[in-house]
Amino acid sequence: MFAVLETHPVAFLLAIAILGLTIGSFLNVVIHRLPIMMKRAWADECHEWLKENSQTNDAEGEGSGKPYNLIVPRSQCSACGHQITARENVPVISYLVLRGRCAACRASISLQYPLIEILTAILSLIVAWHYGYAWHTVGALLFTWVLIALAVIDFHTQLLPDSITLPMLWLGLLGNVGGLFVDLQSSVLGAACGYLSLWCVYHLFKFLAGKEGMGYGDFKLLAMLGAWGGWQILPLVILLSSVAGAAVGIGLIVIKGRDRNVPIPFGPYLAIAGWIAFLWGPKITQIYLQHVL
Repeated sequence: MFAVLETHPVAFLLAIAILGLTIGSFLNVVIHRLPIMMKRAWADECHEWLKENSQTNDAEGEGSGKPYNLIVPRSQCSACGHQITARENVPVISYLVLRGRCAACRASISLQYPLIEILTAILSLIVAWHYGYAWHTVGALLFTWVLIALAVIDFHTQLLPDSITLPMLWLGLLGNVGGLFVDLQSSVLGAACGYLSLWCVYHLFKFLAGKEGMGYGDFKLLAMLGAWGGWQILPLVILLSSVAGAAVGIGLIVIKGRDRNVPIPFGPYLAIAGWIAFLWGPKITQIYLQHVL
C-alpha cells in the first residue's frame, strides 16, 4: 500500500483527503469536549482543595461523576440525547443525507461540523502537495490538525489548552533534533523567543493600561509555533496575526458596534499566521525583501 502511495500521486492525495475528513470528524469531538473536560478538572481540583464533594450535574457532563473524555461517552444530540450511530457519523456525507438535522428529533446540527471536516481535508491536501510523500508531511499534518483545533477552541471559549500546546511544543523541539523542519538551535530559540516576546508585550501593556491584553495561552502557542518553524518565522507570524487581529477588532467595533472592552481571542490569528509562515514563510520574506525594500 505504501509503495502505491509513493508512486501514484493521485492515490496519495486521495488517501490524504479521506484521512483529513476522518481527522476533521475527530477534531469536532476535541473542539467540543476538551473545554468541558478542562472545566470538570478545574471543578474537581477546587472541590478537592475546599474539601467539598462535587454536586454539580449538567447536560455537558460536568461533575456528573461519569467518565467523560475524547472517547466516552458516545457522541449524542445536544437537543434530545440521541446517540449518534456510525452511519450518522460519516464525515460530510451524513450531514448531507440528514440534511443537517438530528435523525431522531430533527433538531438542527451546527454547520461547523462539516465545515471543520472539509477545512481539515483541504489543508491536509495543501500540506501533502507542499511536502509530497515524505516524513515532513506527517509532521506538518499533525501541526495543521492541532492548529485547527486550537483556533476553533479559542474562538469559542478563549481557551488554549495546555494539554495540546505544551506537548506539541516539546514534539516540535524533538522533531527538529534531527533537523526535520529547521535546525535545533533555531527551534530552541524559536520556542524561547516566541514565549518571551508576547510575555514582554503582556506585562508592558498591563503596566501602561492597568489591565491584561492577552492570556498566557497565547505565549505558549507562539512558543509552539517557534519550536516547529524556528525563530525565523516569528516576525512574520506576529506581523500577520497583529494586522489581522487589529483589522477584525476595529471592524467589529466600527461596523457592529462591539464594546471595545469585550476581549477578542488572539489564538485564531496566531494559528492562521503560524500555519502560513510555517509553509511559506521563507518565500514570503524573500518576496518582501526583493520587492518592498
